[in-house]
Amino acid sequence: MFDDYLTLWGLVPDGVAFFTPRAGLLPVRRGGAPAMLKVATEPEEMHGGLLMDWWDGSGAARVLAMSGPALLLERALGERSLTHYARNGRDDEATRIICEVVGKLHAPRAKPLPEGLVPLDIWFEALAPMAASVGGVLVRCAKIAQTLLPNQREIWPLHGDVHHDNVLDFGSRGWLVIDPKRLIGDRGFDYANLFCNPDMEEPWHRVAVLPERFRSRLAIVAENARLERARLLEWIIAYTGLSAAWCIGDGLSAEVDLRVAELALAELDR
Repeated sequence: MFDDYLTLWGLVPDGVAFFTPRAGLLPVRRGGAPAMLKVATEPEEMHGGLLMDWWDGSGAARVLAMSGPALLLERALGERSLTHYARNGRDDEATRIICEVVGKLHAPRAKPLPEGLVPLDIWFEALAPMAASVGGVLVRCAKIAQTLLPNQREIWPLHGDVHHDNVLDFGSRGWLVIDPKRLIGDRGFDYANLFCNPDMEEPWHRVAVLPERFRSRLAIVAENARLERARLLEWIIAYTGLSAAWCIGDGLSAEVDLRVAELALAELDR
């Protein structure tokens, strides 16, 4: 899947290829400079490349070339990890870094929006049917989402999947995002996913479900992103409900999402 693009862009492989459910990736060099070749296997990933290109390296990895499903990106070579920060007593620092990066993504740009952005009301389509099917906390998550979606504010292109492993260390370029979902909607939504991460298999490493960590993150995000605390909580509740609905639909555990939803609801009800 990489050969045509290696020839097209004069690339030299510089590591072992790896694969996700939606793309293949190969570390390469172009003119001696490190880069990452990504070939999407799903339309969602292809549209994400258009949003990366639109950000033009501000808050996001820089796009070096694009052709069909293929994207050539600058490569993260830094050794720092926000997941490591969160697990090792530096979670507040990691949260502030994420807020700073997302703020750059949401900065106004004097150019037309990229094509193919998905509105949040479409993105949330799975929540209401799953809430009606399984009940429980998802019912309230769905009701809050149904209130938020028609009353969105500060509409921007959104990354849609901001978490600790999608914000990488690019050395002198700082912390930058990769792998957007190319959404458009209320900017508050883009901060919700960080509250569910890092999501580790080992329960004792699940920073996200610790009440003291949740409250600290809530305070940091509300201040640094300049978001109303109650509205931020509502976006967290809506997002965790949606994420849980996806997990349940795929036969996966929704334990972390549901626990974070409960933490957010408890804070909202105080």
